Amino acid sequence: MTEIAHSPATADARTAGSDEILAVRDLKVHFPVYKGVIVQKQVATVHAVDGVSFTLRRGETLGLVGESGCGKSTTGLAVLRMLEPTAGSIVFEGQDITQFDRTRMRSMRRRMQMVYQDPYGSLNPRMRVRDIVGEPLQVHGLDSNKAEYQARVASLLSIVGLLPDMASRYPHEFSGGQRQRIGIARALALDPALIVCDEAVSALDVSIQAQVVNVFMDLQERLGLSYIFVAHDLAVVRHISDRIAVMYLGKIVEIASRDELYRNPLHPYTQALLAAIPVADAAIEARRERLVVSGEVPSALRPPPGCRFHTRCPHAMDRCRSEVPALLGSEGGRAVACHLHPMTPA
Repeated sequence: MTEIAHSPATADARTAGSDEILAVRDLKVHFPVYKGVIVQKQVATVHAVDGVSFTLRRGETLGLVGESGCGKSTTGLAVLRMLEPTAGSIVFEGQDITQFDRTRMRSMRRRMQMVYQDPYGSLNPRMRVRDIVGEPLQVHGLDSNKAEYQARVASLLSIVGLLPDMASRYPHEFSGGQRQRIGIARALALDPALIVCDEAVSALDVSIQAQVVNVFMDLQERLGLSYIFVAHDLAVVRHISDRIAVMYLGKIVEIASRDELYRNPLHPYTQALLAAIPVADAAIEARRERLVVSGEVPSALRPPPGCRFHTRCPHAMDRCRSEVPALLGSEGGRAVACHLHPMTPA
C-alpha cells in the first residue's frame, strides 16, 4: 500500500480530552441453527460475537481487525442495529439504542451510517448518482426543496473529490475508487457523527486504497467524524486508526493505541498477526523472529472452553484450557485477555 502521511501527534490531539460518543458493553450476537423443513428445531447456536466491550471518542478511529469469521463485521452491524444484539448494551451519544423501537431507531440512524465493502454492489445500478447520494435525504423527508436538495448533492460529491456534474451518471461509468467515494458521499448526506467502515477499501486496488483512506482521514479532520474501521489489512489499519481492537472467534483479545500495539503486542494472536506482515527489506525479513500459529480456527458453533485461542497458541497452559481470560487493562489504556499478562480490570 502507498504510504499515507499520518502524524501520531495529530491522532493524540484528536482524542485528547474528547468525550465518549459510543460505549459497547458485553455485546453478544448469536444466531440459532435450525434443523427440519416443516417442523424446525433449534440444534445449535453460532456465537458470532460473544461478550465484546469497547468505547469510542468523538473524532477517533477504532480499528477492528482479525481473521475472516472472527465477528468484526457482525460487531459493526450490531452497533448500528442492522443486526439485532442478543445481549449487551450499545450507548450512543448517551442513549442505549438497544432499547429503541423502530421509530426511535429510524431517527437515530441520521447520526450513524455505514460504508460497505463492495463499492459496486452497494450502489443501485439503475439509479443515477444524484439519486444514490440523495436517497437518505428522501428517506428522511429532507428533499422538499429541490434547489437545496441539488445543492446538497453537489456539495457532497465535491467534499469526497468528485465533480458535481458527475451527478447525472450511473455507477457503471465510474472506477472502483470513484464508486467508493459515492458510497462515502451517501453516508455523509445526513451529517452523521459515527460511520462504520466495513472493509471499505479491501475491494480496491492497492494504488487506490491510499487515496480513499486519505479521503476518510480528511473528512474526519474537517467534520469531526468518529469511525469504526473494520479491516483485515493491518497495513491499512495502522495508518488510519488511533486505537486498534484485535478480535478472535467472537471476542476482543487485545486493545491498545495504534503505536503501542505495533511496538509491543502482548497477546500471542496479535503477535502472530503482526508477524505475518511482510517487511520490504529482504535482509530484515530473513532475520526477524516469527510466532508460528498452527491449526485451524475453531468453529463458532462449538467454541473451545477456556481461552478460545488455546487450541492454536504455542504458549497455552492448563489454565488456558479451562478458564476464560478476562479483558484486563493497565493505566495506559491498553487491555489484553491473556493469562500470560495479568492486569487490573479494564
